[in-house]
Amino acid sequence: MKSVAAILFLTALLSSVEIRLATDATRGRHGASPAAPSGLSLVVRAVSVQAQAKADPWGFDEEAAESWQDILRPQVVDVVLTTAFLAFAMVSFFRKSVPLKYVTFVMAVGYMGFYKSNLISVVNIFGVIDWNLPIVKHNVTWYVFALFTVISTVLWGRVYCGRVCAYGALTQLMDATLPKKLRIEPPVWLERRAAWIKYGLLASVILYYLATHNLMVYRFVEPFWMFGLSESWGLWIGLAVLLIATVFVRNLYCRFLCPVGAMLGILSNLTVFKIKRWSECKTCKLCEKTCEWGAIQGPKIIKSECVRCDDCERLYMDQKKCPHWIIILRKADKIASASPARSV
Repeated sequence: MKSVAAILFLTALLSSVEIRLATDATRGRHGASPAAPSGLSLVVRAVSVQAQAKADPWGFDEEAAESWQDILRPQVVDVVLTTAFLAFAMVSFFRKSVPLKYVTFVMAVGYMGFYKSNLISVVNIFGVIDWNLPIVKHNVTWYVFALFTVISTVLWGRVYCGRVCAYGALTQLMDATLPKKLRIEPPVWLERRAAWIKYGLLASVILYYLATHNLMVYRFVEPFWMFGLSESWGLWIGLAVLLIATVFVRNLYCRFLCPVGAMLGILSNLTVFKIKRWSECKTCKLCEKTCEWGAIQGPKIIKSECVRCDDCERLYMDQKKCPHWIIILRKADKIASASPARSV
């Protein structure tokens, strides 16, 4: 700052000298005094220009500043469409509507997957580790998407995994359309142990990145590149094997192998708005048998495994299936039937 101030002061001083010389030259022409040599004036002018160049060596001051309108205008449509999709996903979540949920899945696969190829990846985790994140003003859509993922996870749990992730939506659509007789249900003991694999993969990938700073490792631990439709035949064969295995073991990758799911699972332990549990949940196994993610163990919901799929929550609200409501209704019927006898 001191050097810049000195340069500016020198520029002003030289400018005043040049003006004085020009004045003297004018007087010389009128006979007041002899004119200053023209060479001195050129030297003064050259030094002034050189000083200005040092103050702004790249010429930034000469360029017109880019306005926020110029920056945001190309991103407006993308921001609006992404925000609209996320809003629709949350409406389907709060409404606990099965049809709306499957519409969300189709939108996630089509728009967020194949059209935009926008998913949360381990590459984003690497960026946070290095604090090497995209420039905000040029990547508004990405920040909307990333902040939605983090905030929704803290507030409600792994909503992103259960409703927004394009790959997770694809496998859940597969699960809904393929014959259930093809499924192979792993034993509970194996399911609970296999759920830890994704945490091991997350730790391994982070350690590998810290050692090598090789971003391309993501291709070998997550299949999200499939939406970009550009990879080697070897990886496509590996993806085909994974999808075939998913036919038999539902949501295989999301449940047991996804490092991003593991990271969001860790974050979901901060969940603010948890799933409600009744006192009858201590003995009832209905929701535990219904849960396709292995997230319910007796009366306890494992928040790190729950993707807020709504299955158990719809059961909670079903007064014809949930024992909590059945017991309440039976008690009400007994009271109602006993009331006329008392009045007689």
